[in-house]
Amino acid sequence: GFPRTLGQAKALDRICELDLVISLNIPFETLKDRLSARWVHPASGRVYNMDFNPPHVQGIDDLTGEPLVQREDDKPEAVAARLRKYKDAAKPVIELYKSRGILHSFSGTETNKIWPYVYTLLSSKIPPILSDEEN
Repeated sequence: GFPRTLGQAKALDRICELDLVISLNIPFETLKDRLSARWVHPASGRVYNMDFNPPHVQGIDDLTGEPLVQREDDKPEAVAARLRKYKDAAKPVIELYKSRGILHSFSGTETNKIWPYVYTLLSSKIPPILSDEEN
């Protein structure tokens, strides 16, 4: 997410005024498992996840037949280190937005279970866009 650090949050404050911040609280192990299951086709940037969006043939890009690679920062040890670093850096950002009363937190492990709650919040804050026929 963005901002990830207090410095980024302060820089963002200089260019806009936030009235809503969403924090997704996902268990560490869930994040580590998902990120560690990510493989990419370097030439195109296509991303696969071995758990929920695997290629047709393991380790091979669906379109080109070329090998997939796992980025160094997606390997389990690197993911764990990234998540620890992110948690430490993000804590003051979360506290800042919490103190302003604009932080809304959602917890869970599955997008389809968290999204309806996020959607309800966003729908209550953002008026619907009406088509020309509805105006």
